[in-house]
Amino acid sequence: MTKTPYWLFAVLILLLAGLQYRVWKGEGSVEHLAQLNQQIIDQQNENERLLERNHVLEAEVSELKKGLETVEERARQELGMIKENETFYMLVQ
Repeated sequence: MTKTPYWLFAVLILLLAGLQYRVWKGEGSVEHLAQLNQQIIDQQNENERLLERNHVLEAEVSELKKGLETVEERARQELGMIKENETFYMLVQ
């Protein structure tokens, strides 16, 4: 059995320590992977929220295209418009 130089063990231990550092702290590390997974979850939640908003807006556009009733309702609510020969009463409390 031959004697292995101690400096070889030291080099191997330093190499192992460097690789462990990359696994736990460097780019592509476990910590970095956890951050990226959290960003993915956050983005998916944002996408779901925006998709739901888009569905609401699509339904609203579809209703506006169908008839004048929706347009009239929005004009009354948002602009305070009244029909011809209609009397407007404002109740103040």
